[in-house]
Formats: sequence, C-alpha cells, structure tokens
Amino acid sequence: MELYSLKDKVCAVTGGGSGIGRAIAEQFAGRGALMHILEWDPATGTATAEGIVSRGGRAFSHPVNVGNQKEMTRVMSEIASGTGRLDVLVNCAGIAHVGNLENTAEADFDRLVQVNVKGVYNGMFAVIAQMKSQGGGVILNIASVAARVGIADRFAYSMTKGAVVTMTLSVARDYLAEKIRCNSISPARVHTPFVDGFIAKNYPGKEEEMFRKLEASQPIGRMARPEEVAWLAVYLCSDEASFITGCDYPIDGGFINLNN
Repeated sequence: MELYSLKDKVCAVTGGGSGIGRAIAEQFAGRGALMHILEWDPATGTATAEGIVSRGGRAFSHPVNVGNQKEMTRVMSEIASGTGRLDVLVNCAGIAHVGNLENTAEADFDRLVQVNVKGVYNGMFAVIAQMKSQGGGVILNIASVAARVGIADRFAYSMTKGAVVTMTLSVARDYLAEKIRCNSISPARVHTPFVDGFIAKNYPGKEEEMFRKLEASQPIGRMARPEEVAWLAVYLCSDEASFITGCDYPIDGGFINLNN
C-alpha cells in the first residue's frame, strides 16, 4: 500500500498560485489528487495548474476572491457538481501586515479580516454541506506561529491567525459525527516570493541583511521551504491521519519552544 496517497481525491486549495499554496497543490497532485487551484491572480493560478498538468497530473484553476462568499460558494458548487465529491479543502490564501495597534489603520484591519478570517470562513462554509452529504471530508487551514506567541508589529496579522486556529477547533468539534476532520498548520517564516517582495518593499538596499536577520530568528537557523509545509499537509489530509482532528501543528524550526 502506498502511504499518504491522495489518489482520485478531489482537492481544492485557496491561494494555490504561489508559495505554500502552490507547493501544497503540487504535492497533492503528485500523490494522485485531482487539484482545483483557487487564486486571486488568474495568471499564477493558471501557471500552477499548467505546471501540474505538464508533469502528468490533473489540475484546474479558478479565479476567485476568497472574501466574497457568493464567488466561493459558486466555485465550490461547480467543483462538486463536476465530480460528485469534494474531499479536501486547504485554506491557504492570506495576506500580511506590519504594524502595532496604533499604526494599524482601520482599512488595513478590515482588509486582513476580509481575506484571512472571512476567506477561511467562506471556504469552510462553501464546502461543509457537500462534505456532510458525501459522508466526510478534510479541511486544513493554514494559520501561523503568530497565533501562539507575541510577535512585534504583527497586531492585525496575529489577530487573524488566532481566529483561524479557533475556527479550526470549532469546526472540528461541531462536525465529528459527520466524519469531517479539521486541522491547522502554523508555520514560522517560510521562504516564498511573498517574503522576497516584503523585504524589497520595506527594506530597499538592505535586502540581504534583512533576509539573514529573518533566517536567524528561527532557532534552526533558516526559514522553512514551502514544500516542507506541503509534506505535513499531505499527511494531515491523507487517510493515514484519520485519527487526527482539532489540532494545530506548528512547523517552526523551534520558534515557539526554543526561541528564548
């Protein structure tokens, strides 16, 4: 028996156009899943799907605003009606913000809630009826170590990721009888194009210095690679993890427990 197989499972990943979401989509497809990439940016979503297909996998891209419940419900309904199932949802779409309470503008706060909190709610809301009707499913939400520890100048971002973890626990508890498992992963810093863009925007001329500083903040001495998060996602969404629900998994290079 092949361990961690996702053969013929119908899987949807939000934010699948880049970074962690893309790595998850690629790893799932490599284990036999039929992938649906939901992405704000049609170009990156299409690129992920085409890359998967070029390697012999199966994937489709759907441009969608995760903060819009009508759009999310429509796309999820289309996926389920086309296949008769929707086995796995990974809520990975998210945005960041740098700032403490005083320099977090209301517009920034609302924007983060719209994507990071409402986007996760919309994803789960859009799939829960289908998963109930088919006798089960798996939901995996991407949170952050910021939900567990105080990180300087991450007020609004930390708040949203705390909400992701508590929504995960609530859904896991409420849908035990329907055989719907719900877990979350809390990464520390992961080297993605988003990180490179963030450094370039906020620290022009000091990119290399800031990159080394961010790496050094992980006790293990480097950032995670997107595929390392994806490997954990594969396990949690596979049948081998059938006894796991209502858990948040840090993947943090020792950031939570060893950073003292």
